[in-house]
Amino acid sequence: MARRIRALAVPMGLVLLICLSFGIPKPAGRVAAAASGQITGTVKLDGVAPKAKVIDMSKEPSCAKVHASTPATMENVVVGPAGGLANVVIYLSEGYTGSDAVATQPARLEQKGCQYVPHVIAVDVGQKLTITNDDQTSHNIHPMPKAGGNQEWNKSQLGGSAPIEVSYNAPEVAVPVKCNVHPWMHAYIAVVKGPYAVTDDSGAFKLDYVPPGTYTLTAWQETYGTQTAKVAVALGKPATVDFTFKAK
Repeated sequence: MARRIRALAVPMGLVLLICLSFGIPKPAGRVAAAASGQITGTVKLDGVAPKAKVIDMSKEPSCAKVHASTPATMENVVVGPAGGLANVVIYLSEGYTGSDAVATQPARLEQKGCQYVPHVIAVDVGQKLTITNDDQTSHNIHPMPKAGGNQEWNKSQLGGSAPIEVSYNAPEVAVPVKCNVHPWMHAYIAVVKGPYAVTDDSGAFKLDYVPPGTYTLTAWQETYGTQTAKVAVALGKPATVDFTFKAK
């Protein structure tokens, strides 16, 4: 018989002390400004999404085994059941003064089953990015930023070895990443300054801690390019912006 557990009232200060003592991570995010607003919205695809290309991993048996039940596919266009477009980076491209803090926790890019997870990741300028390899095979991570901005590098990483930690010093949307060992492995690192979001296949996004003001909001997608919208943010009154990309 299942035992019934009685709930206990625990002071908030004690909860915080317990979390710190046992190393429970705090949520990633920003330090809230004294007066900040919010932008919400959705990104949709209008039309029929292209059929996802199945990835042939037969030359890397350990990774092929990971995808034995569900074959891996390319992620250049990912659309949910309701038409939401995934992997779209939403950020403030104009009007932001950089008055709030950099995201407080490192971002994480993983290599699992010979794929980058997530396929698209956004980071603040100066935010730490941790890259891990959970596969049995080695990978060669090779971000390729535009000349004159962020530094290009190319590092090997054995399966299960120590994480690689990097950061970027200039905004760039987006830095393409490849693996020089496995040609199907691709990802993008969007380096931005200010609040950002990356959509899942619901297409929904939310930008918190946006200071009141007028901005250009940009939506970037690797296949369909960019769309922009002007948005005015007021304290205590969330702004809403929706984007729609046309299927090719």
